[in-house]
Amino acid sequence: MNRKRLFQVALVGAAALLIVAMFWYLGVVELPGEDQYSGPATVVVSDENGTEKAVIEVEVADTRQERFTGLSDHETLADGEGMWFVYDGESQHTYVMRRMEFPLDIIFVGADGRINSIHHRRAPRPNEDGNEITATGTGQYVLEVPRGYANETGMEVGDYVEPRYNGSA
Repeated sequence: MNRKRLFQVALVGAAALLIVAMFWYLGVVELPGEDQYSGPATVVVSDENGTEKAVIEVEVADTRQERFTGLSDHETLADGEGMWFVYDGESQHTYVMRRMEFPLDIIFVGADGRINSIHHRRAPRPNEDGNEITATGTGQYVLEVPRGYANETGMEVGDYVEPRYNGSA
């Protein structure tokens, strides 16, 4: 194979790799093993003594696309329902109320399963897109529930959150 042909093959290969990387970044494709938790799950919130405060049926968001969309494609969310966002490790995350139809409690949970912070956020008004309504916290997990549910159930910083995956883990 001459140098010109080798260069062309390398160029096409690099372009293909770049396209796949772009689709992954945009959430169009998932890498093998990225979607670790299939199906619904249950999240149990308990105090330091093990007394249950809340049992929440959640959808699991563990891919880039699922985390980006979040609950923005839902019209309502009942008490006892939510979304559980899973990341590879503990880090700082900023959540926005983009295209949300209802207000949320956004709960950041550390790798140790303890609640690090709880934020209460309103839904965007008709003239807002919701990008300016943010909640920033540190955690490996984020739990979203209807606004006021954290207060109603007595959730506090330091409480324990245990996910129970109904699919595969």
